[in-house]
Amino acid sequence: MNIVLTGSLGNIGKPLIRLLVGKGHQVVVISSNAERISAIKALGATPAIGTIKDVDFLAATFSGADVVYLMEAWEAIGGLFDKDIDFLSEFMKIANNYVAAVERSGVKNIIHLSSIGAHSSNGTGSLLVHHKVENILKTLPENINIKFIRPVGFFSNIYRWLPMIQSQNAIIQSYGGDRKEPWVSPLDIAQTIADETEKIFNGKTVQYVASDEVSPNEIVQALGKAINQPELQWKVVPAKQLLDQMISAGINEWICKGLIEMQRAQQDGSLYEDFYQHKPELGKVKLKDFAMEFAETYNKK
Repeated sequence: MNIVLTGSLGNIGKPLIRLLVGKGHQVVVISSNAERISAIKALGATPAIGTIKDVDFLAATFSGADVVYLMEAWEAIGGLFDKDIDFLSEFMKIANNYVAAVERSGVKNIIHLSSIGAHSSNGTGSLLVHHKVENILKTLPENINIKFIRPVGFFSNIYRWLPMIQSQNAIIQSYGGDRKEPWVSPLDIAQTIADETEKIFNGKTVQYVASDEVSPNEIVQALGKAINQPELQWKVVPAKQLLDQMISAGINEWICKGLIEMQRAQQDGSLYEDFYQHKPELGKVKLKDFAMEFAETYNKK
């Protein structure tokens, strides 16, 4: 099949390219960075250099594809410290670009990387962007099939806490404890997407993706053991305290408030209500596997 991928060489994109090329598919990879041309070619794929903000470029690149994989990267919109960015508006602009490009290109099968929380219009914090994007994509005609892939929280996002772990020997958040929640590895997400490309598309459907179910306390126990810091703690602070610290650090206020609201939904379990009604088979990568990977990075610092 001819498959077009957005997302360039990210932590999902790179393993996804390898999987699809390994299955014999012709893969085109969209990237905004011309410096990645050689790396994309080295993986056996064809680079298409342009921006997802350019509808003409997208439509031309999508044309003739059997399947197109769509995603919106936060990093492509702006950084956490960009105070003036309206992330919700920017996500919606990209979604509308995708709709226009898909309709113009004639593509009939779409796989879209969404997120846990996309089922709800309230109470999910910054994950609201995925609910909005899904609804925009659902305006595509009935004869265009979409598989919405909704991963849960990424194990790889734990790397964002690496400086905190190194300086304070703790992960400090506004929720925690022994309640298990689902986590996922980008490798399992890539495998799910690769599998979905070879299935028969029908309508607009949802597929959740998760690798393991562990609690915050289990996470710090596993990480602490892996990095030989058994006293590593997951500390819970009042939401207002965490919010004020993030805003004082210069992080975009909408992102800060969204994180607090999302963590509230994690704590009471409401974030995962739809997930558990449509729980998928768990992937291969477990917390213990990620902890070993994390330790390698930690020990290099």
